[in-house]
Amino acid sequence: MIYRMICCSVEVVHMNDWDAIVIGSGLSGLTCAAYLTATGKRTLVLEQNQVAGGCSQVFRRKGNRYEFDVGMHYIGECHPEGRMTAALRGLGLDGRIDFRQLDPDCHSTLVFPDLTFRVPSDWDTYLARLVEAFPHQERGLRLCVGILRRIGAELRAATIPGRTIAGMLRIVRAAPTLATVGLLPLTWLFAACRLSPLARAVIVGESGDYGVPPSRTSVALHGGFLDHYLTGGAWYPRGGGQVIPAHLIDVIQTHGGQVRTKARVTRILTDDGTVVGVQLDGGEAIRAPIVVSGADLKRTYLDLVGRDHLAPATVARVEKYRMALPLFSVYLGLDIDLADQLPNSTYWCYPHADVEQVYRDIYDGRIPDEMPIFLTSATTKDPGNPHAAPSGHSTLEVMCLAPQGTFWPSSDGYRKDPQYAVLKERLTEQLIDRATTVIPHLRQHIVWQEASSPLTHERFTLSTLGSCYGIEMAADQIGPRRPGPRTEIRGLWLTGASTIWGSGIVGAVSSGLGTAGAILRRPLSAEVKNGAVIADPSKLTPISPDWDPLAASKPNSPLRRRSRAAAK
Repeated sequence: MIYRMICCSVEVVHMNDWDAIVIGSGLSGLTCAAYLTATGKRTLVLEQNQVAGGCSQVFRRKGNRYEFDVGMHYIGECHPEGRMTAALRGLGLDGRIDFRQLDPDCHSTLVFPDLTFRVPSDWDTYLARLVEAFPHQERGLRLCVGILRRIGAELRAATIPGRTIAGMLRIVRAAPTLATVGLLPLTWLFAACRLSPLARAVIVGESGDYGVPPSRTSVALHGGFLDHYLTGGAWYPRGGGQVIPAHLIDVIQTHGGQVRTKARVTRILTDDGTVVGVQLDGGEAIRAPIVVSGADLKRTYLDLVGRDHLAPATVARVEKYRMALPLFSVYLGLDIDLADQLPNSTYWCYPHADVEQVYRDIYDGRIPDEMPIFLTSATTKDPGNPHAAPSGHSTLEVMCLAPQGTFWPSSDGYRKDPQYAVLKERLTEQLIDRATTVIPHLRQHIVWQEASSPLTHERFTLSTLGSCYGIEMAADQIGPRRPGPRTEIRGLWLTGASTIWGSGIVGAVSSGLGTAGAILRRPLSAEVKNGAVIADPSKLTPISPDWDPLAASKPNSPLRRRSRAAAK
């Protein structure tokens, strides 16, 4: 222990030694911790919530009858050659986490007033359907899709370079299309290809997955996004979103690490520009020479480290970063089986083709009565999950992008604010009304409903302005313009949605893997891509038929108790 003089009293601070501490148990933090522990570093993960998993966690309602995903809706690159597959295989999880593919002929359905477009998991079919829908724009569509496809392929083959001239030159040589037009706005490409407003809207129909308007979206971002699903398909984990964090926790704890929930970090401790540990809410201090922050980027720098410990240029840069738009979500339990009515597909419903106007409304603090929505049903994607819903019932999640800042109450006691309750109820009803365009008799089958706002998300994840995508993936905040894993403080590292790897499930996992590799000075991403298994699969806990991933993501869960009992 150490002693600190405060006025005339002595504060006793207990210090525990770890090789590394990871702040936050989102997929980036858990992946980073899993790889660090697998390579022999005793790693502690600290999570302020009572359930580990961050945006990938689930929650259950109505006596555990219905289970809802917070952020795990569909994932790319789960095919044999995908980054997700490689990252999990490298931790010995091959075969322990299984993915079910959404309909390869239509993983997403885009609904416009005058057109319904079915998005396939294949580039050639995608182009053919665009040409069929817009035959008079065939030449422009072929040019546009060709450029986006080449960029997607170049990004797939590329490794993330350092921020050096040599690194940039490698990109120019290996990815000429990316280097030439990658950072230009998507609207430039659409104009050059002379595409109609509706054709443009179809191509960006799933842009809510990253939440940036076309005028601020880089060609590189959208090319990579489309390739993410059009090359290897869209997938969903069997057993629901909690399955992935639960297995990552098992890797950590069976290889000498630990995951602590209800442990909020309030300070990253430094000494003369070097990290020495963290301090928790309540005063407990924990020492480690390596601290990885998977927490919100702005909070990491400005609150946990503090402005006084940073260069003025760093403070200015962090304050300048714009956060991505947050989401408003409605969770519904239904007394019907949606698998009888809906394909295994997600839905994006638009009231019109002016996607740019959609974003203008949101940035101006407006949610029109007919806003675009995203619909997904976990029971349709994974009908075999025993935790999802009772037999013959379904769950449905309906979401929309939402305004930031002053649109919402600012007080900490917002949940008791009558104006907040009225606003939340109004938006809930709007989203349900919009969802009836896909499921006409929806209202009469609702047996449970609940909603979450950006304030809800901020309360559970401590993300600035309730953003689930980190700093905005706009053209001026993408690629080398995003933070890398290193910081100016020795021993402090970054991982997560705001880093160079970007947002999304695969972005988070790739970030955790990349940060672990940077800490270890080892090309882990390349190793696992080539088939290396870093963890020891024989150490992992046997999974029984009644295994519950949600229980396994809490302290002293049945999984952990069985593991300890077996060890005795």
